[in-house]
Amino acid sequence: MTPDRKIPGSDEAWDRRELGADPNFVAVADAADDGAIDAALELQPISIRLQKSLIEDFKMIAELHNIGYQPLMRQVLARFADSEKKRILRQMLHEVQQRRRAEGADEFRSGTND
Repeated sequence: MTPDRKIPGSDEAWDRRELGADPNFVAVADAADDGAIDAALELQPISIRLQKSLIEDFKMIAELHNIGYQPLMRQVLARFADSEKKRILRQMLHEVQQRRRAEGADEFRSGTND
């Protein structure tokens, strides 16, 4: 990209790597910038050990989707957490409904014995 060519900023331009991929315009962010970005996006750095093959798989998949592998991992983890929360809530609702049905049957039986 030449410095005189202006690309309108948009999510799509970032996703297509029209913005943010030219090494002529790369600068290392200082720690204060990193902290501000993490705070704004509510990101918390963590350390995790993963198999090399899993990381390579994520990198390959991410490249096919034109995103970084770490954002892809965040998306996958968020999807899993949302799905698991819904599963747990459905299970809890099912258990509450069963308990209420059982209590209702007990009340019905005790009411007929009067």
